[in-house]
Amino acid sequence: MAPTLFTNVNILEGTGVLPYRGSVLVEGNRIRQVGRSTAAITPAGATVIDGAGATLMPGMVEAHTHFSWNDAATLSGIQTMPLEEHVLWCAKVAKRYLHAGFTSCLGAACAKPRLDVVIRNAINNGQIPGPRYLAASQEITVPGGLGDETLPHLPFPEFSFGVNVNGAEDMRKSVRMFLKYGVDSIKINLSGDNFVPGADSHTTWMTDAEVAAAVEEVKMRGKRIIVHARSKASVQQALRHGIELIYHASFTDTETLDMMEAAKDRIFVVPGIGILYALLNESEQWGVTREIATGWGYQLEWDAALDSLSKMHKRGIRVLPGGDYGFAFTPHCQNARDLEFFVKYLGFTPMEAIRSTTLYGGQIMLRGHELGAIKEGWLADLLLVDGDPLANLSILRDPKRILAVMKDGVFAKAPTIASQRAWGQAA
Repeated sequence: MAPTLFTNVNILEGTGVLPYRGSVLVEGNRIRQVGRSTAAITPAGATVIDGAGATLMPGMVEAHTHFSWNDAATLSGIQTMPLEEHVLWCAKVAKRYLHAGFTSCLGAACAKPRLDVVIRNAINNGQIPGPRYLAASQEITVPGGLGDETLPHLPFPEFSFGVNVNGAEDMRKSVRMFLKYGVDSIKINLSGDNFVPGADSHTTWMTDAEVAAAVEEVKMRGKRIIVHARSKASVQQALRHGIELIYHASFTDTETLDMMEAAKDRIFVVPGIGILYALLNESEQWGVTREIATGWGYQLEWDAALDSLSKMHKRGIRVLPGGDYGFAFTPHCQNARDLEFFVKYLGFTPMEAIRSTTLYGGQIMLRGHELGAIKEGWLADLLLVDGDPLANLSILRDPKRILAVMKDGVFAKAPTIASQRAWGQAA
């Protein structure tokens, strides 16, 4: 690959350092030089991108990805998509995420047993374009819990939305099956959710023995567990078992927050507040009015989540954006809206919100030493953005403002000549 030199760009490192005008040289798949000069020496044969004041920042990381959520309004609508069409859907969505500026994604559960693994492998093999991806299992639940969407007319149990387990040995069997398939992480649902009859967000039905069996099997293989945990009891259960990736964490108290703060150097929280907001404010055309959502308990959870997550942020617990995009009311590739919510509702500064999806994103992808910041020697996953995200975070969810996307030193979305002229005029 010929070197690429970005000149005359505002460099937003992703580390919390204020932006500065400069240049960045990419050779191979690495950032070789970062300088405060806009007139850097151009290596022979290099492609030169004159940003004319555009922002160069690290690629974003979506920390709670569901490629197989197919914009249906219900779990059963996702589940019943035929397998062949579902594979094609996931491939299309993976490309869309990359072009939207998400150069890395952490899988948070798939709708059929091997969907995530197949898509990850196809991306890694160059068969399809997509972000760096860590593949997840289906959701593992207990009968009557979140994910128990089995439909009697389906001929095989493996086509159920989630996998039901009864007891520790049943859990062990399911976890081993997914590990055999080659997943990077196992997803287990420790708590319920408000739309599940009889199993709302306060419920915690998985036993410690079941969770311990899952943890033992996963750690034996060097993999990770990710958990759906909305209730206070489920968050504490995750912490007791040494689980590092906690999704939602809406309900807490001082004891829970103290436990989380004590583990803040190893845990990540990905709340997914976008879906709570959407259910309360943007779902009426799909039959969920604000009155219905409030009756289910989502207003109560929204209020509790904002309080809990604001306190986590103040305590230095890593809170990352992402979660449950891919329903009809939370469409794919609007994920960056979470950054705006973090500022508006959780007390983040715009810089802290950017850091949560870049620097912390590299850490949750297990590559915190080389991914998520513009540093010399780090991987060249970069976005060229028309405008200043610190002044207006919403530009990160406008496809027209994402001028270029580079992953691993190669343009997934290349800048156009017309765009370069536009930057020059703007400057």
